[in-house]
Amino acid sequence: MKIFLIEDEVPALENLKMCIASIDSNIEIAGTAASVAESLSWLKTNTAPDLILMDIQLSDGLSFHILKEDNIKCPVIFITAYDKYMMDAFEYNCIDYLLKPVECNKLSNALHKYKNLQHHFINNYYSIIDYLQASKKNKSRIIVKKGTEFLSLKLEDVTYFFTEHKLVFAVDKDNRKFLCETNSLSDIEEMLDEKTFFRANRKYIVNANYITKFKSIDKSKISVEILMPLNEEIIVSQENAASFKKWIGEI
Repeated sequence: MKIFLIEDEVPALENLKMCIASIDSNIEIAGTAASVAESLSWLKTNTAPDLILMDIQLSDGLSFHILKEDNIKCPVIFITAYDKYMMDAFEYNCIDYLLKPVECNKLSNALHKYKNLQHHFINNYYSIIDYLQASKKNKSRIIVKKGTEFLSLKLEDVTYFFTEHKLVFAVDKDNRKFLCETNSLSDIEEMLDEKTFFRANRKYIVNANYITKFKSIDKSKISVEILMPLNEEIIVSQENAASFKKWIGEI
């Protein structure tokens, strides 16, 4: 079994290595990384591991971004000093959630759980993961707030989502603004159909059905115009420009 370790604290990383060696000498540590960027680079240039042990809070952000960007299908054991991310972790390929400092016996139990799952589902594990990932994107409504009332808003009616003053809002086709329950645009992005919605930049997610036109600006960026009037341009960043053109062309 090959394991990829993602941990930005040196003592914690060494503890994991020590525990793994004591649990099973046949386990190979395929690689290590200490940040989101380093993890993505390793995963793009190496064969996928059998299992990932992943710290959640890294120096350059939450490790959930690694799973989102790289579409990882192998199982993950999350490790963190906090339990507030537990429910988020189980939305991914999580088979266990360990709190720091990691105890060897608890890591051993988690690895044993992985082996049991592998034994029972070896022939259809990836199809199950594909199904679970797809089901997350099948939501047709989102709970939003208008004043003191909570409403169930159809996602097909949302023209765009945006973040402002650390709050997230949805704007519908009638130009009504609603407050979303989460304060993270990334959380919203996770539940959306990627064929319909696109993360233009850190502030906006747009619905393809309400894009009226777009144009290239500054050579490498894209300005997107939508049906609803806005006080500012929606600019697709340089990093996302190529992905936007590919996405809009496949709709």
